[in-house]
Amino acid sequence: MELPFAESWKIKMVEPMRRSSLKERQEWLAQAHYNVFQLKAEQVYIDLLTDSGTGAMSDRQWAELMLGDESYAGATSFYKFEAMVKKIFGMKYVIPTHQGRAAENVLFSYLVREGNVIPGNAHFDTTKGHIESRKAKAIDVTCDDAKDTQKEVPFKGNVSLEKLEKVLIENKGNVPFMVLTVTNNTVGGQPVSMKNIKETCALCHKYGVPVVMDSARFAENAYFIKTREEGYADKTIKEIALEMYTDVDAMTMSAKKDGIVNMGGFIGTNNKEWYEGAKLFCIPFEGYVTYGGMNGRDLNALAQGLDENTEFDMLQTRIHQVQYLANLLDEYGIPYQRPAGGHAIFVDADKVLPEIPKEEFPAQTLTCELYLEAGIRACEIGYMLADRDPVTRENRFGGLDLLRLAIPRRVYTDNHMKVIAAALKNVYDRRESITRGVAIEWEAPLMRHFTVQLKRL
Repeated sequence: MELPFAESWKIKMVEPMRRSSLKERQEWLAQAHYNVFQLKAEQVYIDLLTDSGTGAMSDRQWAELMLGDESYAGATSFYKFEAMVKKIFGMKYVIPTHQGRAAENVLFSYLVREGNVIPGNAHFDTTKGHIESRKAKAIDVTCDDAKDTQKEVPFKGNVSLEKLEKVLIENKGNVPFMVLTVTNNTVGGQPVSMKNIKETCALCHKYGVPVVMDSARFAENAYFIKTREEGYADKTIKEIALEMYTDVDAMTMSAKKDGIVNMGGFIGTNNKEWYEGAKLFCIPFEGYVTYGGMNGRDLNALAQGLDENTEFDMLQTRIHQVQYLANLLDEYGIPYQRPAGGHAIFVDADKVLPEIPKEEFPAQTLTCELYLEAGIRACEIGYMLADRDPVTRENRFGGLDLLRLAIPRRVYTDNHMKVIAAALKNVYDRRESITRGVAIEWEAPLMRHFTVQLKRL
C-alpha cells in the first residue's frame, strides 16, 4: 500500500498550551476593545494571527546562533548571510534590516516622492502605508480572477498586464518602480506564475520602470510554480527561486516568513545607485550596513533558514498542512479563497456573515466570534485593514473581506487543524444568529488595524 504523508521533521522541544473558558475570553476580548492584536499571548489557545516571526527554528538554526559574530562592522555572520542571499536570489548588493517593513522604509525613503504612483499586485498593509505616508499613491493591478473567491485558478496572485500598462502609460515619468508581491498575501496567499513574473518585468522595463519584488513568501511561490506551472516539475526550488529574480531590479524581504526566523529582513538589489542611496538611510534608521538592526547570531540563523526552506520536502510539509485545513473546511462547506494558499486559509467573511453590512466589518466580526468560540486568534485581512482613502478619508470597501488563518511554520500539528476547523464550523452553524458587527470607537490615521478600538453593536 502507498505510505501516508508525514512531516519532514521530528519534534525536539514542546511548549505547553492552556485552554480558557468562554467567560474569560469574553472579558479579555472586551478589555482588548474587540481587537485581537491587543490580546495577551497567554490569553490565546491557538495563535493564527500571523505566520510572521512565529515559526519554529531548527536544531541547525539554533546551532548557528552559537556561532554568531557580534562585531559591529564586517562580522563573519554578515558575509555568511550575504553569500546565501546571493546564492538564492542572485542579488549583487545586500543590506540587512530588522524586518520587512524596515526594508521598505529604507528603500522607499530613497525612492518614493510625494505625488508618485506605485502599481502593485495588491500591496500589503505596511507596503501601502509606507507609500501613502509619503503622499504617494498605491494602485492595485491584480488580475480580476482574485476577486472571485470560489474560482479555481492556479495563479490568482498574477498581475493584470492590461491594468499595469494603463497605469504606466497614464503616469509616465512618475512611476519610480512597481511592487510585485510573491505570494500575493492580500488576496489570499495566492502565487504568481513564472510566466507572469517575466511578462511583468518585461512590460515595466519597456516603460523604463524598475521592479521591486516583495519576497516574504518567495519559497512558497516557488513551490507552487514547481507543482502547478508547466515546465518546472523537474527543477529544484533553488533553481526556480533564482529564475524568479533574474529580471527583477530589487527585492525587499520580511525574513520572518520564508526565512523561518523570529526577526529579520533585508534589501537586495542589482542596482548600484539604489544600493548606495539605500545605505544613506540604513545607517541612521537601522544601523551599520553589515548588521542593519540584526544581531550576528540572527544573521547566521537566517542564512540557515533560507537554505532549509528552499528545499522541497520542507515546503511540501508546510503547504500540505494548509491544504489539510482547507480539506476540513470543504467538508463543512465553509467558503474560503480557492485554491488554498501557501501560508494561510482566507475565509470569505462576506459569504459566512451575509447579514452583516460592510460598514460593520464582517471579517473583523468573524475574527471576534472565532476567538470567543475556542480561543483561536486569527486576523482580519479586509475592510479594516484596507484603511481609509488618504484623500477622501472614506472607508475603502472595494476589495475582499477575509478572515486569515495564518499557520506558523513547524509549530502546530494536524490535530490543531482539526480544532480550528471544528471551531469555525461551530461559528458557521450559528451564523444566522450573528446579525450585528462592530463599530470603530478610535483609530490611528495610518495602518489602523493594529491598534483600532472597537465596540460590538
